[in-house]
Amino acid sequence: MFTRLFGKPKQETNALTTLDKLNETLEMLEKKEKVLLKKASVEVEKAKDYSKAKNKRAAIQCLKRKRLYEQQIEQLGNFQLRIHDQMIMLEGAKATTETVDALRTGASTMKAMQKATNIDDVDKTMDEINEQTENMKQIQEALSTPIGAAADFDEDELEAELEELEGAELEEQLLQPATTAPAAPVQVPAGRQQARPVPQKQRTAEEDELAALQAEMAL
Repeated sequence: MFTRLFGKPKQETNALTTLDKLNETLEMLEKKEKVLLKKASVEVEKAKDYSKAKNKRAAIQCLKRKRLYEQQIEQLGNFQLRIHDQMIMLEGAKATTETVDALRTGASTMKAMQKATNIDDVDKTMDEINEQTENMKQIQEALSTPIGAAADFDEDELEAELEELEGAELEEQLLQPATTAPAAPVQVPAGRQQARPVPQKQRTAEEDELAALQAEMAL
């Protein structure tokens, strides 16, 4: 189970070990290359000294050794190039393996999740949710139903009473005296204008009753 979920640790260890070994070999070759370069440089200096001393044979021998060192340096360069190429390929293969293992892990996890939750369980869960929702709706309706004295009220009687109240209010509005519209002003020639009587305010029925009562009390 651990190997399926997290890849293959043994292969991972082998890849890392191989990369470490290649790095060590590459460092060793680079050190040898530096040594050979130094030796080739020394042979060049010796050749110059022998040339100045008119020892042509010794100078040529120095140049031959320099050529041998250069051949070894070139060979070491090819070795380093091959090691770099091998490291790149190994790192690419390692990345590919890790990607495949990750995809395999995701597929296995999804498969396990699908096994844990099948369609029958989903349908059963949805049925339970619908049942609980219906029960809650019934509970809320039961709580909102009036009880006691409020439950005995007849809705039709209450609506009839409301209609009577609305009819009485409309009748009262119709019985109130309508206000007279102000008359339009009459144009009178200059010099003949007369003082217009101040219009009296329309008295209401209550004001008429009050005036009649005051007149009786005065008698």
